[in-house]
Amino acid sequence: MAAAEAAIRAVVDGLGGIHILVNNAGITRDNLLFKMTEQDWDLVMGVHLKGPFNMTKAAQKHFVEQKYGKILNLSSVSALGNRGQANYSAAKMGVRGFTRTLGIELGPFGINANAIAPGFIATEMTDATAARLKMDVEEFRKLNADHNPVRRVGFPEDIAAAAAFLCSDEASYITGQTLYVDGGAKLG
Repeated sequence: MAAAEAAIRAVVDGLGGIHILVNNAGITRDNLLFKMTEQDWDLVMGVHLKGPFNMTKAAQKHFVEQKYGKILNLSSVSALGNRGQANYSAAKMGVRGFTRTLGIELGPFGINANAIAPGFIATEMTDATAARLKMDVEEFRKLNADHNPVRRVGFPEDIAAAAAFLCSDEASYITGQTLYVDGGAKLG
């Protein structure tokens, strides 16, 4: 908690305030449940749940005082379950519950809390998954693109556009929500 408070204090001191917090740190330690270690479970939970808890708790003090703030958490479509990702799926579903609760608790103070649940996004992390599966990156991306209605993978810019909206004043009547940015992959 001390590190989170120091980070928020550095932002407030250096920039004169804080108005937006994006909790975007993430790791994977994928494995089938019978092979997953307790350390793999704890590492994923720590990054995806304890980190946002500490950062949000530190930032909300300033947000409540100024009666304004935007909190954006990153979940995933994997929150709905994904083979070999019991830890990651549980953590990302936890992010959804955390976000919903923040919306309820902090809304009366002018603070919006929302989450984005990306689908397949072309990043170093998904490229590493392709390597782990011994697949060519482009083949892996095409395979994933073929599984959603828009027939393409997502890119970081797709997530950035949704984040910019949810952190804007145009989204002031939206709180506690999780927005899927997945090309419609989970529609059926």
